Amino acid sequence: MQSPVPSTPQSVRLLDQLRDALRVKHYSYRTEQTYIDWVRRFILFHHKRHPQDMGEPEIAAFVTHLAVQERVTANTQTQALSAILFLYRHLLQRDLNERIDLLRAKRSEHLPVVLTKTEVAAVLRELSGGYRLMAQLLYGSGLRLMECVRLRVKDLDFERCEITVRDGKGSKDRRTMLPAQLNEPLGLHLAQTRQTHADDLARGHGAVYLPHALERKYPNANSEWAWQWAFPSDRLSVDPRSGVTRRHHIAESSLQKTVKEAVRRSGVVKNASCHTFRHSFATHLLESGYDIRTVQELLGHQDVQTTMIYTHVLNRGGLAVRSPLDL
Repeated sequence: MQSPVPSTPQSVRLLDQLRDALRVKHYSYRTEQTYIDWVRRFILFHHKRHPQDMGEPEIAAFVTHLAVQERVTANTQTQALSAILFLYRHLLQRDLNERIDLLRAKRSEHLPVVLTKTEVAAVLRELSGGYRLMAQLLYGSGLRLMECVRLRVKDLDFERCEITVRDGKGSKDRRTMLPAQLNEPLGLHLAQTRQTHADDLARGHGAVYLPHALERKYPNANSEWAWQWAFPSDRLSVDPRSGVTRRHHIAESSLQKTVKEAVRRSGVVKNASCHTFRHSFATHLLESGYDIRTVQELLGHQDVQTTMIYTHVLNRGGLAVRSPLDL
């Protein structure tokens, strides 16, 4: 169990300032919480000394402790260092020695877990309702977990069989296919969701979170059907930032647990997760002969080298892309 936030007024003000700095730069709420937690742990590790009174040696000591004593992964070590560097460079306005970046651990290059088409079908058979639809989108459209749960009604174009991913990784938008096989079940799901939205409006709720300043620019948009979550939670909750009671999208942990249980029941022995569907999407498209740069665009990878981890099949295509779910 982690220690509480230092109770001195100075440290409390620092964490509040850090939170504001992260929001100014439009970091996600999850990243905000993670960075604040790492800075808290950094302060506690050095017996509640103020970061202004510390520098490169203290940062190196903390990162070394994480790597040697706590044996954290390379990704976790890099995440902790990024949080601390954000504090010093963007909040405290301190110019740190460039060698501090050398503390970033080299990431291990592991081959992704990929399911066969038979294994994908076996896992999907163990799912039902909204969870089955989301898993089908993860595989059939190559969505990341958060991209799936954050889908809004307006992002689904049934006529063009297209999904628009808004504010994906790296704050980038992209388009990918909407499997034709899902038109009918997804349409029925949205009809039920619309009824839930109508019931919320009747009870004085029905407004959803809008990104950036859209809520001020379009005061009524948060209650419009187009802006509603495609996969809403089954209960109302309090927004941790604004304190407003509203219906958020389904929790990503709920989908993760359900998929893990479906994998267990299916008899698939691979260590598969929600992200495995995305790996399988890319691999199966490349195996079918689609061009790797087309797959790169569908996945939203900035560098084609990232996409090349899936297979050595290159530039064999030129065909119109269909979702592997429809094959």
